[in-house]
Amino acid sequence: QVTRELCREYTGKRRVIGAGDGTIWTELGLLGSAMHWLDKSTPAIIERPSKPEPKSRWLTKDEYRSLRGAAKADHVRLFIALALSTAGRKGAVLGLTWDKIDFDAGMINLGRAVGNKGRGQKPMTTEARKLLLKAHKARTCQHVIEYGGKRVGSIDKAFGRTVERAGIEHCGPHDIRRSVGRWMVEDGVPMAEVSRYMGHTNTAVTERVYAVFS
Repeated sequence: QVTRELCREYTGKRRVIGAGDGTIWTELGLLGSAMHWLDKSTPAIIERPSKPEPKSRWLTKDEYRSLRGAAKADHVRLFIALALSTAGRKGAVLGLTWDKIDFDAGMINLGRAVGNKGRGQKPMTTEARKLLLKAHKARTCQHVIEYGGKRVGSIDKAFGRTVERAGIEHCGPHDIRRSVGRWMVEDGVPMAEVSRYMGHTNTAVTERVYAVFS
């Protein structure tokens, strides 16, 4: 039933409601993986739109301060602070639970990601510690980023509204992580140390993205 024509129809419908080609590329890729997991010789044909070029949006430190100041909701403000403090990916930050927060040592344990992407332990910034202590006192569930007593599954809409209020160029949650890497390199932090902090598999990955800012 999964044909080239069906994939094209799906792509068209997703575009109509505002989905980007990157999102559609991922969705159809997941469908293909599922079909091949079920039957390695499946006759299904998966056609995806071209994968967009990686976005290279970097926040200046002034933009970050504007973004932080525009965050009205506590959970959004905490997410922004943790994203900066840990250089963590969105899923890692949203998945944080209180047993991973060590106030005595001042450390945040992001654990390990699917695919063995590095996360590890990261030190709290002063700002992150202040907001974490406030959130811990008011906690109602095991997840650090919560809203209405439940884990926050997606921060995208709230983050987008915060960007609009900040009056800065459009950016997404992942751009905070990307900016941390750039700031570290610009400040003269050794590439090997940046690589470990960003959780890259090796220094070559870090150099390919950030060496231009050294």
